[in-house]
Amino acid sequence: MSVNIKRRKSAALFSTQTRFPERLLQIYAARGIQSEQQINTSLNGLAHFNQLKGILSAAQYLADAIVAQRKIVIVGDFDADGATSTALCMLALTRLGSQQHDYLVPNRFDFGYGLSPEIVDVAHQQQAQLIMTVDSGIACLKGVDRARALGIEVIITDHHLPAETLPNAHAIVNPNQPQCDFPSKHLAGVGVAFYMMLALKAELKKRDWFVDKAEPNLAQLLDIVALGTVADVVKLDQNNRILVHQGIQRIRSGQCRPGITAMFEVAGRKQANLAASDLGFVIGPRLNAAGRLDDMSQGIECLLTDDMGQARAMAVQLDSLNRERREIEASMQQEAVKALDSLRLSDQALPYGLCLYQADWHQGVIGILAGRIKEKYFRPTIAFAHQDDEVIKGSARSIPGLHIRDLLEDINSRYPGLISKFGGHAMAAGLSLPLANLSAFESAFHNVAEQWLQDTELQGAVISDGELDDSELTLDFARELKQAGPWGQGFEEPLFDGVFNLVEQKIVGQKHLKMQVASASGELFDAIAFNVDLEQWPNKQVRQIQLAYKLDINEFRGRVSVQLLVDALIPV
Repeated sequence: MSVNIKRRKSAALFSTQTRFPERLLQIYAARGIQSEQQINTSLNGLAHFNQLKGILSAAQYLADAIVAQRKIVIVGDFDADGATSTALCMLALTRLGSQQHDYLVPNRFDFGYGLSPEIVDVAHQQQAQLIMTVDSGIACLKGVDRARALGIEVIITDHHLPAETLPNAHAIVNPNQPQCDFPSKHLAGVGVAFYMMLALKAELKKRDWFVDKAEPNLAQLLDIVALGTVADVVKLDQNNRILVHQGIQRIRSGQCRPGITAMFEVAGRKQANLAASDLGFVIGPRLNAAGRLDDMSQGIECLLTDDMGQARAMAVQLDSLNRERREIEASMQQEAVKALDSLRLSDQALPYGLCLYQADWHQGVIGILAGRIKEKYFRPTIAFAHQDDEVIKGSARSIPGLHIRDLLEDINSRYPGLISKFGGHAMAAGLSLPLANLSAFESAFHNVAEQWLQDTELQGAVISDGELDDSELTLDFARELKQAGPWGQGFEEPLFDGVFNLVEQKIVGQKHLKMQVASASGELFDAIAFNVDLEQWPNKQVRQIQLAYKLDINEFRGRVSVQLLVDALIPV
């Protein structure tokens, strides 16, 4: 897939009393920042919980259960957002005075996703009197009906886009449900759970619950909120940037869960130098590995434990699972690329959407596989694996310009019965369908994607914030950029481009290209490009190269230097 480097359009700078470098003001303006208030990351800038529809009613149900010490069961999800949501609620409920609460995470291999009737039956066996879902539930109509039939109260907390029919729960808290005026529609599941716990605390305080007991500071749990928010790749609007910034500050200062510290240790990273991307690329995958390959309770327990020794042992297990996940993913990706290459399709001949299926693929890794193939070919991609003998489960990843969940809804309305169930967001979705329907679905997916997409949207482009001169390629500016975030989905980390002389190049770690490059003035910089095409690199014939890169700080054997993290490299 060929890559173009395009520069962002300039935008009007906002006036400020703070001394920001002009380049940073340009970066902010290009991301829609029009006032200094929009980059405020203090807690007083958070939207209030009472703006969430249904949250006050949900808080009353939960408070009633705590006061009566009735059994609360949290039903979570098997990804990092679900794990952090579950852990946060477990910790918060304990601090708020509940003595009767537990959690269940449906094993993806046995129960599938969400509040199914089967998982409700398991909760009932555990004497659940109130079920609270986290990061799931908005599409679980049958599960909620089963709970009601068993006399169990149900509170849904979720952030996924709802269908036309909502579950018949006692209360629903979801910023994306109809008639909800909450200003941030991009809360992760863990963000919704955090707000739910804030509202519960306020309700208990109204009832004088804390007269004879300590009132907890729930901001102490923001490290968990930050982890789940970044790992779920939701848009970092201002509200989410506040949550993530506050959580990162806690992690950097060591005021975080022992499990988070332990996962940084096994990854060989210093949490004091944490950036938001480290939560997504270092901690998130280790936490996710438990739910992908085994049982997400391992990840949840790592976040719940107060014992550093136990946390370290659990982090080692999660790291081992993550290594296994990488090996499975690499093998699946090779098979997928080989299958596509065998079709001998050029960029122009590729279909508008890619559907991939192999009988022995691991369903816990198909989401990552879809993401990798999407990045390689710049096409919306769905990877399928067996759920059972008759049903396959798919994980979809999209490109900018195509809302994948809405596309699946369009297919479902045009071809009734083709898809068994689906759900998700703009950039990621999940679905299941009978194996016998795969060929028809693939045809429908290609046709509808072609109608939705323009050819220009299929040309992979890296968007740059412009060229830096040598006076900006410095440690001081790199540090300013790091402090100016948090950067992430929808508030992209600054990316720059420029032409450099290629001085040295070699492969490290089997698939990464380590380079030394020189600017026009002759100043030397280290640069690294991850997961390069080994058929193209290293290339000793290349003398000049255009790079799209992020400015990074590298620490090695006591030496601190600027390093260019390369997103795209084009021989000149």
